[in-house]
Amino acid sequence: MGVRANSRPGTRQSFTGLRRALAVGALGVLGAVTAFAAASGPADAAASTLGAAAAQSGRYFGTAIASGKLGDSNYTTIANREFNMVTAENEMKIDATEPNRGQFNFSAGDRVYNWAVQNGKRVRGHTLAWHQQQPGWMQSLSGSSLRQAMIDHINGVMSHYKGKIAYWDVVNEAYADSGGGRRDSNLQRTGNDWIEVAFRTARNADPAAKLCYNDYNIDNWTWAKTQGVYNMVKDFKSRGVPIDCVGLQSHFNSQSAYNSNYRTTISSFAALGVDVAITELDIQGGSAQTYANVTNDCLAVPRCVGITVWGVRDSDSWLGANTSPLLFDSNGNKKAAYTSVLNALNNAGPGPSNSPSATPTVTPTTTPTSGGGSGAIRGVASGRCVDVPNASQSDGTQVQLWDCNGQSNQTWSSSSSGEIRVYGNKCLDAAGTGNGAAIQIYSCWGGDNQKWRVNSDGTITGVQSGLCLDAVGQGTGNGTKLQLYSCHGGSNQKWTFSS
Repeated sequence: MGVRANSRPGTRQSFTGLRRALAVGALGVLGAVTAFAAASGPADAAASTLGAAAAQSGRYFGTAIASGKLGDSNYTTIANREFNMVTAENEMKIDATEPNRGQFNFSAGDRVYNWAVQNGKRVRGHTLAWHQQQPGWMQSLSGSSLRQAMIDHINGVMSHYKGKIAYWDVVNEAYADSGGGRRDSNLQRTGNDWIEVAFRTARNADPAAKLCYNDYNIDNWTWAKTQGVYNMVKDFKSRGVPIDCVGLQSHFNSQSAYNSNYRTTISSFAALGVDVAITELDIQGGSAQTYANVTNDCLAVPRCVGITVWGVRDSDSWLGANTSPLLFDSNGNKKAAYTSVLNALNNAGPGPSNSPSATPTVTPTTTPTSGGGSGAIRGVASGRCVDVPNASQSDGTQVQLWDCNGQSNQTWSSSSSGEIRVYGNKCLDAAGTGNGAAIQIYSCWGGDNQKWRVNSDGTITGVQSGLCLDAVGQGTGNGTKLQLYSCHGGSNQKWTFSS
């Protein structure tokens, strides 16, 4: 992808064709019984990789991955070592996933997703509704036909990845480069409510996923485009339109430069009650100071959940290696900007959970334990045990409350890494990061959605989500399912572990 000129100072011109994709004190005693192991807190020593350093403050540090480069050992070695969040560069976009109407193709997207998950990383989905990279069949539609095609596409893609994606860029780049209004596009011409419809469709398709609006040149708080998007999010929140996060692409260059009010932008969006993510960061020239500033600005705002750089090495950038925009040079060597980012991350104090809930929650204080507990998990409200229905060992079986019987399907063991296991090889697993995400068993693979903090007040919180293990509907009867839900101190979120 060649470098294109900017259309005017302070703006970035959109372009067609294949382009850059958007973008854890003593033993905590539960009642009078032995506690589970909690995931370890920040190490005393500075972390040596970006992902590990970001995780110390509960954030992620990710990159865009191209499926065609997964055979490059230098590329994958760096990506696997340094990053803990992955965005598919182009493989989950509209033209890649639905090349013909109603005929979905997830081969490339699955390759990126599977590589990420197999290496213990989470995935951001990018993107579901966008005026660019539409297949020819979609470009030929208009009006109600195009609106239905957009709805069908969102449902089709999110159904395939349901419960697997941490964040989705639902709508991408819908605002004009100047004036603060909507971009004139085929989607906009279906009616001004198209963005709202996209978000409502997405929430229904996968209630567990965090839903994001993503755009470029909304980094400077004074720009009309930033204010336009801010007002849309404010309106959506006031009317209950399901939006959970805003993605600042943050492509910085001489005509769209980093500004010291960037932190104001992040905090202002966060004050609306949404998470903020830096989704496609690159800085032409690779200024170490600017990279440090961007990182520190995110770290200063609790709801800034993470940073994604748009590529691994300079040679992988959509801007071209000559612009030196990333943290590793074309040979894979760490640049000065890498060191400045790592130092900033290591200097940060404890911060938010990896995936803050849409409404702030209070996460109980924990102290690391050594693990090794084994026995039943009993609900305080119900007196019943966490149970795998019918002693199933099938991946994806949702756990429930049931009369305690001491059988193997109610016998759980904890580890120092934070896993809670049953049958020895199946883990308590969250099928998403949002309120209502199902709690199931799944083959243990080391992901953060299979790691838990067991707290001295009796709650059990997910490392990935920061949400509490919860009996659905405050139920107490046999068969009540378990889910993730914002921690509120209710007895349906309190548990004891008895050996």
